[in-house]
Amino acid sequence: MARLTVDGDEVVVRLGGRERLLAHRRGLRVPLAQVRGASVEPDWWRVLRGEPHPGRFLPDRFCVGAWQYPGGQDFVAVHEHGPVVLVDLAPSAPFAPLAVSADDAEAVVAAIRGTL
Repeated sequence: MARLTVDGDEVVVRLGGRERLLAHRRGLRVPLAQVRGASVEPDWWRVLRGEPHPGRFLPDRFCVGAWQYPGGQDFVAVHEHGPVVLVDLAPSAPFAPLAVSADDAEAVVAAIRGTL
């Protein structure tokens, strides 16, 4: 399962083994300077827009990777159970937003907000 943490002056997404294969990447690092906010979304499917590119999904189970939509790209690593942490990023960031499932979503959001 993916993990979202704050490491120094970066927000870091670490992907699990299977997620790395599906997303075609090992993880993601974004400078805190590009973070505009963070929130919790209780319904994982509400964070999805567009279609995977490159990324993979299994309907009603999980979605991982970059999701392309007419306005840009999102990065998602979400699964069917539990809340999702949404990290809003500046327009200059490669993705907007990051969406990662987390059992301790409130704690992750508090950690991100505490650094802003």
